[in-house]
Amino acid sequence: MAEAQIVGYDSGFHNRNIDASIKRLVTEGVYKDLSCIVVIPALNMVATKAASSWWNLMFPPNQRVVKLFAQNMEVGEAYSQTIEQILANPELAKYKYMLTIEADNVVPPDGAVKLMQKMEDNPQYACIGGLYYTKGVGGVPQIWGDTTDPVLNFRPIPPVAGELVPCNGTGMGFNMWRMSMFKDEKLRKPWFKTTASTSEGCFTQDLYFWTDAKKHGYKCAIDCSVLVGHVDGDGFVW
Repeated sequence: MAEAQIVGYDSGFHNRNIDASIKRLVTEGVYKDLSCIVVIPALNMVATKAASSWWNLMFPPNQRVVKLFAQNMEVGEAYSQTIEQILANPELAKYKYMLTIEADNVVPPDGAVKLMQKMEDNPQYACIGGLYYTKGVGGVPQIWGDTTDPVLNFRPIPPVAGELVPCNGTGMGFNMWRMSMFKDEKLRKPWFKTTASTSEGCFTQDLYFWTDAKKHGYKCAIDCSVLVGHVDGDGFVW
């Protein structure tokens, strides 16, 4: 026969070690504003492997999150127009972060949380992205540009397992951006543009942006602990 127990008071698991609870809250940043707008340009159908990974994406608890699809536009145009609309909205313009996910990227469940934490810990960076490679055999990491070279360059540089690697430019497949940078009137508009001309050069929308952002002191990096897949038309993830 079970014995009766009289319990007068239990302060709870977390109250038994307040110092540990404080440390956990500070580390996870749940008391901070970590509001985030997710922007996904999708011109065509999305790979199931990519879309299913987005369903599992976690965000810090009790934080504002809005998810926006930009459909039927070229990717640079999609980003620029969506950001313009965000800044024109009195509520969305207050959000702290923007997470870009491209339609062919397979993302880790804790990727957004990790990138936010890196952004909070490294205020010198305007953008931190996850690590993914260009598609195909011999694909290179999208860590563009050696920052130790005084001449601006976008050469692919090697990842460092588990580390934060500074660079001159990122891909946009899984990036956390500070929304405040897009309020800087010094930055060229449209921010993102795909070009192929003698006057503007040949750039994908991401590096077109960084050629200008670097001039105004903005820095970026890749978090090599956030591993992102890049799925091709046959469903193979590079």
